[in-house]
Amino acid sequence: MNERYRELLTKQQYRLHNDHAAVKLCHWMRQSLIYGRNCYKQDFYGIESHRCMQMTPVINECDHMCQFCWRIQENDFEIKEWSEPKEMLDALIKHQRKLLTGFNGDDRCSEKRYNEAKEPNMVAISLAGEPIRYPYLSEFIKECHHRNMITFMVTNGTYPDELERLDTLPRQLYVTVAAPNEEIYKKVCRPKINDGWQRIMRTLSLFPSLDTRTVIRHTFVKDLNLGWADEYAELDSIASPDLIEPKGYVFVGGSRQRLSMANMPSHNEIKKISEELCDRLGMTILKEKPDSRVTLLGKEGIETDIRKVYGMI
Repeated sequence: MNERYRELLTKQQYRLHNDHAAVKLCHWMRQSLIYGRNCYKQDFYGIESHRCMQMTPVINECDHMCQFCWRIQENDFEIKEWSEPKEMLDALIKHQRKLLTGFNGDDRCSEKRYNEAKEPNMVAISLAGEPIRYPYLSEFIKECHHRNMITFMVTNGTYPDELERLDTLPRQLYVTVAAPNEEIYKKVCRPKINDGWQRIMRTLSLFPSLDTRTVIRHTFVKDLNLGWADEYAELDSIASPDLIEPKGYVFVGGSRQRLSMANMPSHNEIKKISEELCDRLGMTILKEKPDSRVTLLGKEGIETDIRKVYGMI
């Protein structure tokens, strides 16, 4: 890893393991511990915001350069030796505990919640990079499940063969569909590969056969990819996901170099396209969180609490 890149990541409160794995406390971890405000994932899926570990096994590589991504881009590099899953998980938990030490003794953070936060029971494999490139991903997910940790993973959909080969899937699998067609895909996601759109189409076709809960995430950027409800609905129909998350772009991280606050849709705009998708797909808006500009779409009566889906409560 380039030393300048390492220093920049560390300054931004990333903590690295073996140059390819990383952990970082998210905004909602702080909000949960100090103010009792929860991430939308807690409201939608029953996870505990203060016990979530936001991480990536592959900070070093992604074949997209999405305009809306918070990642520091153009710093990809090859890894010669990958960490073993158990070692990586232990190291990232240790890093997370160190990042949490500042909350210890803060009058706004109860000792109980602080101690709970040091024992994460939710792993969000979504911090940066493309996680499916980690060669021991199945084993890592299996190790998390062995420790009774819930796993959510987000993929950009450009590795359908690797996805199909996974022996163990996360409890909830997302694929980001950030464009209604190939032309807009190339403008918004700026792929480094020539067949990215075709690969995503294969991933969407694979989705119905996967034995886990599946979610399509639409990240909408105003004046770039917001609209085209008919075309998005056609893509969603191919994937036949359990749930759909239309989510508004947030002006954070590296995206501030490419976009502006004007590109952030309002919650009303997200709700409008959500209603249009529901009309076309026979779904309903199950939940919404205005301060995160996100809705949750699904069939009437579907269980959304991930703990109940897997008999964890």
